[in-house]
Amino acid sequence: MALSCGIVGLPNVGKSTIFNALTRSAGAAASKYPNASIEPNVGDVEVPDDRLRVLAEIVESDRIIHATMRFTDIAGLVSGSSSGAGLGNAFLSHIRDADALAMVVRCFEDADVLHVEGSTDPARDVEIVAIEMALADLSSLAKRVDKLTKEARNDPKAADKLVAAESLRAALEDGRPARTFGAGSPELDLARECFMLTAKPMLYVANVDEKQIAEPGPGVQRLFEIAKEEGTQAIAICGQIEAELAGLSDEDATAFREELKIEHSALDQLILAAYEQLGLMTFLTAGKKEVRAWTIARGSKAPQAGRAIHSDIERGFIRAEIVSFDDYDRLRTMEALKAAGLVRSEGKEYVMREGDVVNFRFNV
Repeated sequence: MALSCGIVGLPNVGKSTIFNALTRSAGAAASKYPNASIEPNVGDVEVPDDRLRVLAEIVESDRIIHATMRFTDIAGLVSGSSSGAGLGNAFLSHIRDADALAMVVRCFEDADVLHVEGSTDPARDVEIVAIEMALADLSSLAKRVDKLTKEARNDPKAADKLVAAESLRAALEDGRPARTFGAGSPELDLARECFMLTAKPMLYVANVDEKQIAEPGPGVQRLFEIAKEEGTQAIAICGQIEAELAGLSDEDATAFREELKIEHSALDQLILAAYEQLGLMTFLTAGKKEVRAWTIARGSKAPQAGRAIHSDIERGFIRAEIVSFDDYDRLRTMEALKAAGLVRSEGKEYVMREGDVVNFRFNV
């Protein structure tokens, strides 16, 4: 699935540094000055999943293939971007192309790295980006309202949409993004139909210095509060350290993390959080040739999951033979799993669960 997470924020907050660490590359220019990145940089990264290594050991597989996620490093917004300031609407269009957003917010002080607003203030920076996206949404919504107003005279469905549009407009003017409306609400449905920027799932990323890894400062704490108020997630990451770690071997990186008392990779946390924000889940296949993770939308049924492998599986679906990963890890062989009655035969209406290990039966 070519779903992407756009990395957004003000200039000089560390977006390109984090992107380069994620993709283990130097593809995005990182600079002390604004707008070092103009065109978006795109990179696919593996979704971390220790279950694949375990399965590969059990079935003695030749190779492991991880699920992947696409990240896009989008150049920085500034105050007035929605009306053409800075690099303006070009960047807003790049945001519109992303399926979800990770807003990098600068939470560190560094006199050598310029801040476009002159000081570090995470809450203010979030508000600037939020306002620019809301203004862009209000501009596109105004055109839709004009059209719906004319259609509503003769079309009850258009009249209902007009009510939703007015509700959306009131929320945006009040500083509430479209994504705060509940799933399935007419407001959120209309916002997505209009490709609104504030309708996209949002993850907040606090870019901290080394001192704040163990003890986050008040700016980081405020960012986590903002995320909680919006019903979304926030994580803290030291972009500079993660960039250094990305350039090391796995063994050296592990030793460096132990020295810094960092238990888990912040990059892994970022990837998994973005994966969750996109509403994705993973099922697994295991064989001698390969062990592989497949990406599907949460709530997918078995035939739809088969389509992730090949469209023939969905068309000719008969059944799915499924074992939970935990059971596979515990009993280690298919013979033992069958003897314990833990190999399930599921039909077309089965809703896939995270970590299902699947063998599809289908007609060609």
